[in-house]
Amino acid sequence: MLLWKDMPMEMGNITNVQEFILEGFPAIQHLGKVLFLVHLLAYLASIAGNAVIMIITCADPRLHTPMYFFLSIFSFLECGVISAVIPKLLVIFLLGKQTISLPACFVQAFVPVFLGAAGFLLIAVMSLDRYLAICKPLHYPTIMNLKTCFLLVTACCALAFPLITGLVVKVSQLPFCGPHVIPHFFCDLGPLIHLSCSDFRSVEMLAFVLTSFILLTSLIITIIAYSNIVVTIMRLPSAREKQKAFSTCSSHLIVLSLMYGSCVFIYVKPKQRNRLDSNREAALVNTVVTPLLNPVIYTLRNKQVHRALRETVCRMKISR
Repeated sequence: MLLWKDMPMEMGNITNVQEFILEGFPAIQHLGKVLFLVHLLAYLASIAGNAVIMIITCADPRLHTPMYFFLSIFSFLECGVISAVIPKLLVIFLLGKQTISLPACFVQAFVPVFLGAAGFLLIAVMSLDRYLAICKPLHYPTIMNLKTCFLLVTACCALAFPLITGLVVKVSQLPFCGPHVIPHFFCDLGPLIHLSCSDFRSVEMLAFVLTSFILLTSLIITIIAYSNIVVTIMRLPSAREKQKAFSTCSSHLIVLSLMYGSCVFIYVKPKQRNRLDSNREAALVNTVVTPLLNPVIYTLRNKQVHRALRETVCRMKISR
């Protein structure tokens, strides 16, 4: 197979690409209006669900705990990820407008990857928080104070930002002078790298190393934390307590499995060329399915949250 880097090319004949075309889902593009409606409803439901978590966490003093603080931050990150991706997909479905400028493409490439990386690091922190709360309850209030929570969230963002910024800057320095159709529904880094007309192998390997480091570090911490939680639950004397704890953990693990599974499938492989088409379907899981499930699984099934939500609504009605 002839690669762009193998083609003889005079520098004077290179035309820099000024915009890209997002391919979207060409096989089902004829269902554009139906897909627009489905994804619009999913987007609005995701934003509403995550916004509810953030609002009631701030409004109700009983939810001013480390767990709900982390969940509200996670909901904010989820809103950022889907808001960077889904609106453009809706435009593609409704209007068929698939072009995106070069600067806008790199912004769209940066935002979901940075927020997603910070989100996965935050998931590891949330897993450690649950481990301490369940396995070390006597030490938990001392360890997980407000200052520690802020430091952990700051550390997640501070670690993700330079890693992802450096990666996106490296990708932006690649020359794009040939094909400009991105086989995806947003400017993901993998398909973008493969459009370069130079030798992109070093940048592709850098992307593999960085994303693997973030995902696998988060995954290992989460597995260790939940393994210890399961061992602690098994030691509970009451069968009812065991069932309740396993019910909560199993629902959490379903969402975590979807998130980790889809992202590992997309990013944790050194060469992505053979899977660019299947990456689209996997990316939909992270941008449509899990943001929709997270509010339901993590908090909206929680009786404490239901009570806080009802009281918040009542206070709003009284204030009118």
